[in-house]
Amino acid sequence: MTKIKTYTIKDAAKISGLPESTLRYYETIGLIDPIQRDTSSKYRVYSENDVNLVVAVACLNAIGLSIEDMRQYLKNRARGPEGAREQIELLKGQEQHLVKEIHSMQLRLQYVKSKRAYWEAVERGDTEQVEAIGRATTALAQELKLPNSVSSNQEGDEE
Repeated sequence: MTKIKTYTIKDAAKISGLPESTLRYYETIGLIDPIQRDTSSKYRVYSENDVNLVVAVACLNAIGLSIEDMRQYLKNRARGPEGAREQIELLKGQEQHLVKEIHSMQLRLQYVKSKRAYWEAVERGDTEQVEAIGRATTALAQELKLPNSVSSNQEGDEE
């Protein structure tokens, strides 16, 4: 008779990459089904199916889905082909969200590079470049919706 492989919460955490506290939380809020407990120790005992579900949830977490979207994804997944259209729409929405995040991060990177170039120009004493880069940085700050400076100092934080 073959013994069914089981996993501890530590094993499930290691396999999924999610902290044990997150696994407990996901169980508490019902994102994953209650995990069986060992009759003597009362510790969680994860089955292979439990671990596979935890890995799936970890992947959803990794792509940035909200808990509600993860719930919806898991419900749609259980529906099979009938849930496919909703899965596609949910994933399209997440894709659009990630594209916006990428754009925002690219702007932030450009802003950091501009700030560095500003300070390099300050270090060189190149006042013409300082002014030009200051204007460009201000335009980036506006695109990033950063607060405006109230002083005549274009950079605002370079005092």
